Amino acid sequence: MSVVHHLPPGWLLDHLSFINKVNYQLCQHQEPFCSKNKPTSSVYLDSLQPDPVSPFGTPAPCFAPDATTVLDKEDGGSCEVITQKYVFRSELFNVTKPYITPAVHKKDQQSKKDENLVTGEKQEVSVSVGKKRKRCVAFNRGELDAMEYHTKIRELILDGSSQLIQEGLRSGFLFPLVEKHDGSSGRITLPLDACNLSELCEMAKHLPSLNDMELQTLQLMGDDVFVTELDLSSRIIENNSSFSKMITLMGQRYLLPPKSSFLLSDISCMQPLLNCSKTFDVIVIDPPWENKSVKRSNRYNSLSPQQIKRMPVPKLAAPDCLVVTWVTNRQKHLCFVKEELYPSWSVEVIAEWYWVKITNSGEFVFPLDSLHKKPYECLVLGRVKEKTALALRNEAVRTPPVPDQRLIVSVPCALHSHKPPLAEVLKDYIKPGGQCLELFARNLQPGWMSWGNEVLKFQHMDYFIALESGQ
Repeated sequence: MSVVHHLPPGWLLDHLSFINKVNYQLCQHQEPFCSKNKPTSSVYLDSLQPDPVSPFGTPAPCFAPDATTVLDKEDGGSCEVITQKYVFRSELFNVTKPYITPAVHKKDQQSKKDENLVTGEKQEVSVSVGKKRKRCVAFNRGELDAMEYHTKIRELILDGSSQLIQEGLRSGFLFPLVEKHDGSSGRITLPLDACNLSELCEMAKHLPSLNDMELQTLQLMGDDVFVTELDLSSRIIENNSSFSKMITLMGQRYLLPPKSSFLLSDISCMQPLLNCSKTFDVIVIDPPWENKSVKRSNRYNSLSPQQIKRMPVPKLAAPDCLVVTWVTNRQKHLCFVKEELYPSWSVEVIAEWYWVKITNSGEFVFPLDSLHKKPYECLVLGRVKEKTALALRNEAVRTPPVPDQRLIVSVPCALHSHKPPLAEVLKDYIKPGGQCLELFARNLQPGWMSWGNEVLKFQHMDYFIALESGQ
């Protein structure tokens, strides 16, 4: 379970546990005396035998079968079934210290005059430039709005997080910080993003399109399945087995969890998702919001609010669908979602939740009152509005009302934009057996449909390690 503690303020989550409870176990049928022709396409299901060196230049995990079973065949021969289990790299969740320490934040604050948010008095900032002091411009309207919003929710974040963190410390899930004396810096080397999935989606636009009458879904069956780039970019790919599958895409290997499905495409190629004859009872959206940081870093292509507004959510949403949208700490984006985006999709705002990011010892990753970055992000939850007759007909399958102002407290992943799982905290507010969809996803989840132009990003094999037999 990813939910470590559930208290009135919200949930303390273990993101790593959620990933590793997935059965990331590869199963391969091997016939020693029967040779098979390997597919020649650039996208195919891989065997269990990894290359000695990964595409990123780091040592690939050594092959250590978790279990081997010999099955008798009808023709009198035998076939070995080898399984290998993988887990996510635990060091990617080893956040021992805040990104900005309170001491650094306090020193930075000494150069600023206090602002009276009650009276709306502007705050001026002065910084040192050589031997002179340069006076900066007062905060703009957006910054003042953000400060006012922070003031409203500050006690909620502080008090609720404190309760969940204290419970985590008592149970041993969180632990007091112990300084290292071995001289190591504790820095994590992250794999490079060598396979640019978004570029692949752009390239796929120039491939010939499939006939509309052809099958829109491709199920991965067996150990070696021929899958072309055209299949990948124009069809929903499904792994309906109880084991994981490994595919190789442009020389990079990706691990697909069992019972998962995805469409790798950008916003201009969503037709296969619309043609799959499915509507969804929960839709989680993590839009690539425009901001200066993303523009400077060039991490991914952002979308304007109007482009996000054109997402076909109404066509994908089932009656009474729960829509959850991640929003950055910009009041402009929050107001857009609540006042323009949701109304345009006929979605009624019902709650705001907050993801609070902490270290393994329970400290905020940023000081709570930091003007640079906040240690929390907002989620806006809404329900698709129903017609009266339909609402009465569905009264028997009504779910509990979604509570407002709840916290999701967790240690964040070191990978940028790797959001915590929402499946277990949302399950009580979705009808049993409900269909789930994540838009702008960067990883896959069992039982969920995932879409995005980087939908396999965090399924890359370099983020996983192979367990030795018996672990």
